[in-house]
Amino acid sequence: MPEAKNNEFSVVHITYDGRVSKTFRGTNALQRFTNEERVLRYLEARGCTFVPRVLAADAENLKLVTTNCGGRVERISEDRLRQLFFSLEQYGVRHDDPFLRNVTYRESDGRFCIIDFEFATILEDEGKQKPVTEQKLNS
Repeated sequence: MPEAKNNEFSVVHITYDGRVSKTFRGTNALQRFTNEERVLRYLEARGCTFVPRVLAADAENLKLVTTNCGGRVERISEDRLRQLFFSLEQYGVRHDDPFLRNVTYRESDGRFCIIDFEFATILEDEGKQKPVTEQKLNS
């Protein structure tokens, strides 16, 4: 399997049948794995078509297998980049890492896609969480 990414946070391989296999490692690996799976399933339930779909999730090995959303993007205008990440918020998710490295291009339908959701936030969850200072005061 060709390696697409290998850093302190994850190793990503593209399988021969086109799936993406991501193994989480490093700081907060379990939390990041859990968040990415949860966010992707949330987006799928809402019909978002420009993000990967979860095909398999192995919490014991911190491995997530998803559909492939195309190839890396080398350039995109700042305006188009902002629009793309804003369109994700229409599905109730803020990416929290809105950079070119998290954008791919899917030739099959000519669509820019967003990947890498380990730091993303489901917006409806924000109102349910107490601010950190309030949590400390009530402890």
